Amino acid sequence: MRLLKALFALLFIALGVLFGALNRDPVRIDLGLAHIESLSLGTSLLLAVLLGAVLAGLVITATVVWPLRHRLRRGAPAPTAAAPAQDDHD
Repeated sequence: MRLLKALFALLFIALGVLFGALNRDPVRIDLGLAHIESLSLGTSLLLAVLLGAVLAGLVITATVVWPLRHRLRRGAPAPTAAAPAQDDHD
């Protein structure tokens, strides 16, 4: 399993390097009060995807993981989905 994870990680790193190499055009990013001019298109897109993934992870942690940990520490059972009604068809 570790080998498979390592191969996937290497694959995504190689794809990221390839993506960055194919998109070398310089871009200017205007942030309102400041601007960034020295980034390539590939680098700026990869950084945007990485920032989005980190922010999504923080939102999931704050809205799902922390409340469930809090419930487990209090000893309350986690909410479960209602069992579907079973009909007897004879």
